[in-house]
Amino acid sequence: MKRIDKENYYLDIAQTVSERSTCLRRCYGSIIVKNDEIIATGYNGAPRGRKNCVDLNYCTREAMNIPSGERYELCRSVHAEANCIISAARSETLGATLYMTCRDPGTGDLIAGSTSCSMCRRLIINAGIKRVVIRDTREDYRVVDVDQEWVEQDDSLPKQV
Repeated sequence: MKRIDKENYYLDIAQTVSERSTCLRRCYGSIIVKNDEIIATGYNGAPRGRKNCVDLNYCTREAMNIPSGERYELCRSVHAEANCIISAARSETLGATLYMTCRDPGTGDLIAGSTSCSMCRRLIINAGIKRVVIRDTREDYRVVDVDQEWVEQDDSLPKQV
C-alpha cells in the first residue's frame, strides 16, 4: 500500500472543507497547519447570519459579468483564507502553512492555477503564515514561499516606467 504524502493529505482535508462553500462561482477550502496540527479551517461563504449566494440562487458578480479576480467588494462571501485566519490566534499562525483548494461548483472539478486574491495575500502576510500550498490537480500542487513571493515581490506597487 502506498502512503499519501503529507502535502496531499492536508490538501485532501482542505478539499473536503471546500464542500461547505456556498459560492456559485468557485468553492474554496483552506486549512492552517502548524507543527503537524490543524489550527483552523475556512471556506468561502457569506458572513454569519447573512444569506448565502447558493440560498439566493444569485451571484451579483456573475450577473454583472465581472471577470474572475475583479471587484471582490461586490461579492457576498468572506474568502476561505480570511475565514481560516479569523478562526485562529496569530500566535498559532506565525510560521504556519496554509493549504488551499478550489473547485468548480457545477462540475466539482479542481481549478488549476487558483491563488489567493490580493486582499487575502495581505491577511496571510500579516498572520505570519510562511507557506501556502495550492492544489492544481489531485496530486499536483504549488508551494508559495510567502516572504519571497508575496512580500519581496509586492504586486500592489505600481510598475516602474
